[in-house]
Amino acid sequence: MILAAGRGERMRPLTDTTPKPLIPVAGRSMLDRSMDRLVAHGVTRIVVNVHHLGEQIAQRLEGRAEIVHEDRLLETGGSVKNALSLLGAGPFFILNGDGLWQDGPSPMLSRMEAAWNPEQMDALLLLHPLDTTVGREAKDRGDYFVDTDNRAHHRGTADAAPYIFASVSVCDARLFHESPEGPFSLLRLWHRAQAVGRLRGLVHDGKWFHVGTPQALADAESVLA
Repeated sequence: MILAAGRGERMRPLTDTTPKPLIPVAGRSMLDRSMDRLVAHGVTRIVVNVHHLGEQIAQRLEGRAEIVHEDRLLETGGSVKNALSLLGAGPFFILNGDGLWQDGPSPMLSRMEAAWNPEQMDALLLLHPLDTTVGREAKDRGDYFVDTDNRAHHRGTADAAPYIFASVSVCDARLFHESPEGPFSLLRLWHRAQAVGRLRGLVHDGKWFHVGTPQALADAESVLA
């Protein structure tokens, strides 16, 4: 599932007329780049939720994805729960619509699939070292620590953590059992998985771009160009 419903407030004025996932970066939108990677990996069912300027996304993806129109923003967790009937009862990728990365020696999606172990985890997060994130902002303090057995622990009250969540995860449908109704964040379910030792992290070995502002967009373009 690709999460593409948000307004992208910090990218205004660009997002006043174009949904953030469709903003071109070095000639190709973040959404199209993610779609290409999923198709190349062999994914045959792609679900995309839309809200802000959603018709633009629906028209771009016509025939390539199943579109879920949201009358109100459901946040990351609520959006996925709303689409579970399309995603099935097992594990699935979840990508932020504004995610942008370059693969390392092997495709990141293949690494995520190979690392997935349903016996040990309900969610697997792609993480990237904070200090090498392209577009890092001064306020960024990282999101996660990772143990030697790849268990991920949220920063919590710590001043900083070495890894940032890099916009891609694998989650199992069972993660959503007894989850809230309406809008809620995936972070709530990841915290619950962490508490029972079933949250893991995989450190990305390529480049990852935090495209949060027009300046970060320019930084990404300078690297990709």
